[in-house]
Amino acid sequence: MQELFARSEQTLERARRVVQDSGVISCWAAVGARVELVGSMRTGLMLHHLDIDMHVYTSDCSIAESFGAMASLAGDSRIQRVEYVNLLEAEDHCLEWHAWYKDTQGAIWQLDMIHMSETSPFAGYFERVADAVRNALTPETRRAILEIRHAFRDDAEVKGIQVYQAVLRDGIRGPGEFQRWQDEHAVQGIIDWMP
Repeated sequence: MQELFARSEQTLERARRVVQDSGVISCWAAVGARVELVGSMRTGLMLHHLDIDMHVYTSDCSIAESFGAMASLAGDSRIQRVEYVNLLEAEDHCLEWHAWYKDTQGAIWQLDMIHMSETSPFAGYFERVADAVRNALTPETRRAILEIRHAFRDDAEVKGIQVYQAVLRDGIRGPGEFQRWQDEHAVQGIIDWMP
């Protein structure tokens, strides 16, 4: 078990270096944006998936400013690919960006950036969820979450928030229990659970 804890800490440290080395926060700050880490990096529960989730806030969600920040980020030769989705008319009212960054060890990290207005109904929500998850963790629940995430590391359908919900709300403690739990809890859209 200590091995999973150590791996989680190593992945978190590597993620911090990627955020620093990529300059992603500076690229967004240059267009007046504020960047907040969300997801497993904020909860401290990173393990195998090399992805960093960020919410980016501006007073309005300007497509031109969003492209400006991403043009700056994409100017780094370590950025391998960039994808963009306009979801301003969708439930989340955002611009979604994904960039793949090659770190100094040659590993590819996915930077997920959700650009939204400060007045979005989701503004700050996922930060509060991540903070609540982190604050609810005990050594036992952290171990259970990391074991489940390790067991399902190749299953892209398993979302971190599902694992947190199963462990923290419903007392699930192992991969087999989680599989049964997941079969009974189909996911539709945005999960709005918070511990």
